[in-house]
Amino acid sequence: MQAKVYEYFLKNKKDILICENDKEALTCQDALKFLGFETYVLPDFRAEYGDDLRSYYEELIGISKELSGYYKSKNKNKIIISPIKTILKKLPAKKHLQIKSINFGDKINLNELKDEIIRFGYEVVDIVEMSGEVSFRGEIIDIFPVGENEPYRILLDEDLVESIRVFDETTQISEKKEYESVEISPFIASLSEDEYEKTTKEIESLDTNSLISDLNSLGFWAIDDFIDYLDSFSHISVKKFDEDEFSYVKNIIKKFEIIPQPINFKDFDTTFSNELLSFHKEKKIKILAKNSAIFESLELTPKDNLELIISDLVINLISKDELVISLNKFKKKKRVKKTSIIIDELKVGDFVVHEEYGVGKFMGLELATVMGSQREFVSIIYQNNDKLLLPVENLNMIDRYIASGVAILDRLGKGSFAKIKEKVRAKLFAIASKIIEIAAKRELVEGKIIKSDFVEYSKFLQEAGFEYTKDQQTCVDAILKDLKSGKVMDRLVSGDVGFGKTEIAMNAIFATVKSGYQALFFVPTTLLSSQHYQSLVKRFEDFNIPVFRLDRFTTTAGKNALKKALFDKVPLVCVGTHSLLNLQANNIGLIVIDEEHKFGVKQKEKLKAISANSHLLSISATPIPRSLNMALSSIKSYSTLATPPSDRLDVRTLVKEWDEKVIKEAISRELRRGGQVFYVHNRISTIDEVKKSLLRIFPNLKILILHSQIDMKTTELEVEKFLNKEYDLMLCTSIVESGIHMPNANTIIIENANNFGIADLHQLRGRVGRSDKQGYCYYLIEDKNTLTQDSLKRLVALENNSFLGSGSVLAYHDLEIRGGGNLVGEAQSGHIEAIGYSLYLKMLEDEINALLNKKAKVLSSVDMKLSINAFLNSEYIKEDRIRLELYRRLSKANEVNEIYEISGEMEDRFGKPDVYTKQFLDIMLIKIMANKLNIKSISNYEMNISYVKFDDSKVVLKSRSKDDDDIIDTLLSHLRKELKSGLV
Repeated sequence: MQAKVYEYFLKNKKDILICENDKEALTCQDALKFLGFETYVLPDFRAEYGDDLRSYYEELIGISKELSGYYKSKNKNKIIISPIKTILKKLPAKKHLQIKSINFGDKINLNELKDEIIRFGYEVVDIVEMSGEVSFRGEIIDIFPVGENEPYRILLDEDLVESIRVFDETTQISEKKEYESVEISPFIASLSEDEYEKTTKEIESLDTNSLISDLNSLGFWAIDDFIDYLDSFSHISVKKFDEDEFSYVKNIIKKFEIIPQPINFKDFDTTFSNELLSFHKEKKIKILAKNSAIFESLELTPKDNLELIISDLVINLISKDELVISLNKFKKKKRVKKTSIIIDELKVGDFVVHEEYGVGKFMGLELATVMGSQREFVSIIYQNNDKLLLPVENLNMIDRYIASGVAILDRLGKGSFAKIKEKVRAKLFAIASKIIEIAAKRELVEGKIIKSDFVEYSKFLQEAGFEYTKDQQTCVDAILKDLKSGKVMDRLVSGDVGFGKTEIAMNAIFATVKSGYQALFFVPTTLLSSQHYQSLVKRFEDFNIPVFRLDRFTTTAGKNALKKALFDKVPLVCVGTHSLLNLQANNIGLIVIDEEHKFGVKQKEKLKAISANSHLLSISATPIPRSLNMALSSIKSYSTLATPPSDRLDVRTLVKEWDEKVIKEAISRELRRGGQVFYVHNRISTIDEVKKSLLRIFPNLKILILHSQIDMKTTELEVEKFLNKEYDLMLCTSIVESGIHMPNANTIIIENANNFGIADLHQLRGRVGRSDKQGYCYYLIEDKNTLTQDSLKRLVALENNSFLGSGSVLAYHDLEIRGGGNLVGEAQSGHIEAIGYSLYLKMLEDEINALLNKKAKVLSSVDMKLSINAFLNSEYIKEDRIRLELYRRLSKANEVNEIYEISGEMEDRFGKPDVYTKQFLDIMLIKIMANKLNIKSISNYEMNISYVKFDDSKVVLKSRSKDDDDIIDTLLSHLRKELKSGLV
């Protein structure tokens, strides 16, 4: 394809080049860039008229960005490259893409600017994280302009622009560098007041089942003067398209001018070598590489016929006189989305666990007057509707309650919960001791030395068929280093399904077998055993590595052959279920365990016995808590895979009201491309009714029903049939088997999505889109009018954030905590239900640290009874969730400088703090200093201040007046002196 594009555009010009998809567009772009064209590549926009466009957000951003750039450019040698599905739609014209500039020193009418930015299609949010978002906070405007790589923070002094800076969307902190101006391109279109009003009315009249009918969801379909680019610009297509596929525009497709086949140039596909250069020495040769180091490594130097070009283009062409070779590889352009700084967004009604009072229900923030002063508290309801008002400075005492059971509220009062905690602590002491004992024993064992520095290993890497992600490479390097260290490896690799954990395990297996040892690969189910066996056979077939399988489907002859090979110490790998535990083997170098938490306690004990002097590699799709990771770091090694493979596509996420048309569209689309569907209905009692209603829509649909009441053996057999494409659709409860790779199922429909937690919805969505096919996820709701505003917001957020690895921070937090439960292997115990995973893991961490003689970071709760007006003012920070998050971070701070850092960040994000906010930050400084001085309580009565230490000694101070600022100043200066004098 590059040859014909290159040859045609050597002598011709067009405004638009039409191709099939994103991949072809990038190939064409490199050929045109090499010719010196300025290229503007439109995304492959495949939405149908009337679709809710929130899940096509990235494509719309791309259209606005590329067309804005095209119109802004003065270069006469510019060209638009567009996939056919995009260019067939009417798109924004030059008049829609007028740029707005905001300059330093400009006078601004804030209300007018706000209206204008909304008419630009920007979404007003609390925290700006994505392109096309804006936030107005008094004198501060945060905006992420379309086409820019970073968001901007504009600071006003009344109505004058005082400062323009970029900020980091992860930390929300701005950089010091000041900018003269910022250019804001519209998202979709810049509309006048009349056009905006007209478009809004048009949106309301559209017949769609969109969850929210606004400019972001449906505006693209409602603006009536977008233009037909095929009418307005000269164009040519790289190929002839199937007229049947585009029957609705058959006449337009017929008239396309097609680039002729090249006469002089051909596409050239070969591996680079010096022999290749010698063979073509009569030709003019151009070699492209990203940097000069690549040329040097190949010992290439310029010659009369050889030109070295620093370029990241990928273009390979040959003619009778010329050869163009690129040493670069195509990199799929993926957007990188960083996670939000909102780590743990509590909502009213969530269960929380307090370290001293136990499980209660979070009821939000409450401003109350205590001793004549206003303070903000976290309101928590316990049994009998008893209410606890927790001072926000002690927010570190609570965490979200997460457990697999149903939360039961505790009775307010320390007694009962303290007893439960002591019982759990005794159990945890035993677990922590066991973990450390196992680690200590392993430390004394001499590990088998496994090497990987042989030529065959390089060939093995080359035959992976794909480039490792950075995370994969880091993980493989760490494992190989462990294996040759002489110490016994015990490493856990965690990462999402499809992120390449099995490939990592195969690196370790390859090195083990080639070093003369045997490797065992434990899996929890026969299905997984079958999948891994096929993967191992395929991956190792060229390397003379014997691959065995042992599960209930293995024949007697197969078992005997395996036993003999193990007895004869033949280097091999065997994948299997718990049947492997009964084998006798004396030459095992490596044991790989997939989804360790799915093995029972007795099986784990047997595993430990086998692996006493073997290297151990556990792989899991559940993340491990960062805190526990730190506590166990001296016991177990960790690797995390957070980067998706380059060919993975985002899952297209749509939130819809239940409608037969939606079901029909979703299932038909998947069946048309030969795929399969998951349909999640979370009530076993009515699942057969759903099957009947699906069969009314699709009478010939082959449906498999699966839920927890179907026995394991039947489930395995049925899933195997589904994998073999004997069924079209799996109708199941939310227990879609998580470990099994089902690359042919790429549409998931989830009924009553509003009844699921955000973590579960995110996890269910992760079941599809695991190959290089586009995945589709439908979150269905019964009636959008019955949804709370909160549920609506959350579902729309999921629809917007369908990018890979977006992993709602909440979802990650939930999974992370569950992962910790799995790691300690005590998920079956009732103790976790009693106190929740988070507190359970915190206590386990403390026990491990205590046994390792490490001092745990403990921030005791100082009893603060100061009659001072101190709280994060809701007029300063309007959003409760953001205030709550800041309270949480401030309450967990251990050092004075952490408070100053957060204070600086707040001033950057929200402007200068008001007096109440400033006084709250001072209270947090007092709390930290009091902790360091072992003070257990501080109180005041008018001008008199007193504090009591843990040794019951009492200190009395007197301030200049009873004013808040004087009391704070007196306390702060006294505590600073005490700390300075070295009495701590």
